[in-house]
Amino acid sequence: MTATASLTASGRAAARQGGFTYLSVIVLVAIIGLVTATTLKVGSVLQRSRAERELLYIGAAFSDALQSYASATPTGQPTQPASLKDLLKDPRFPGTRRHLRKIFVDPITGKAEWGLVRLGEAEGKNEGKNEGKGGIVAVYSLSDAQPVKIGNFPTRFQSFEGRAHISDWKFTLTGKPETAAPVAPAQPSIPLKPDNGAANAQPVVPASSGAPSAASAPAPHPENDGATPPAEPPGAPPEVAPQAAEHQ
Repeated sequence: MTATASLTASGRAAARQGGFTYLSVIVLVAIIGLVTATTLKVGSVLQRSRAERELLYIGAAFSDALQSYASATPTGQPTQPASLKDLLKDPRFPGTRRHLRKIFVDPITGKAEWGLVRLGEAEGKNEGKNEGKGGIVAVYSLSDAQPVKIGNFPTRFQSFEGRAHISDWKFTLTGKPETAAPVAPAQPSIPLKPDNGAANAQPVVPASSGAPSAASAPAPHPENDGATPPAEPPGAPPEVAPQAAEHQ
């Protein structure tokens, strides 16, 4: 009887220990799965972040190529390329002239396919369908994924802030702001002294406060020249003529 009771107690203890071990294994597996999922998510976010940085670098290359194509336009030729291949070899010149090194692969989609915005194409309507009749004015990724980067963009891409999709990042040509020509200061007008004739009008020059002006100085009389002797002082006696002295 005692042996049977001992075996029963031992079986119950083993059963309880086995259940605890099983529960511990389940909790451990759940923790491992949660850590693995978090690691994969963080790794995916980091990978997407690197891909978006690469996309910005490639987009800047497209923008510079479009600007270079427009700046090198000969007279009478279109300023936008008809296709991205025209950036590799400009058809407007007889020789080989390149504005882009190669057609890059989209780091988001993994394909060398890009959305194009053409001149005269309504945004959001025919955009990306290559139905526009004009040349290419912008390039963008075909990915509709939500971007990881939503702020702190370079100055040239400030319009990308807060965009909901990566396809909203439109890489346009980088135009330089026009600088206005310097304007010469206006010369002050000098009033003219009215005269009998318009041809004899002379500018009136204001006299300084310290020195008398030439106009206020008295004009010399024609009779009082350098040969006229100075007047005698009032106290000097008059001279008597020699003839009057002998007569007396």
